[in-house]
Amino acid sequence: MAEKQKKEEIGMVVSDKMDKTVVVAVERKKQHPLYKRVIKRTSKFKAHDENNECNEGDKVRITETRPISKNKNWKVAEIIRKAK
Repeated sequence: MAEKQKKEEIGMVVSDKMDKTVVVAVERKKQHPLYKRVIKRTSKFKAHDENNECNEGDKVRITETRPISKNKNWKVAEIIRKAK
C-alpha cells in the first residue's frame, strides 16, 4: 500500500507569542472566476515549533502531521530564511 504524501506549505511567521507554537501565514494567488483579476488569499496555520527557534518574520516550510492539539496539526519542517 502506498504511503500518503504529506502536504507542505511555505509561509511567513506572523506570531511567536505562544510556547512551542507559531502562527504561519500562507499566501496564495487565485484568479477571480468572473473578472479574471489575480487576487491574493491568505490562510493562517498554527504550527508546532519544538525548540522555539522561529521568530516573527521568518520564512518557514511547514508539513502536515497528526493533530497535536485542537487547532494545531502542522509542524515546522525547516526555517528557510531568518528575519533580520
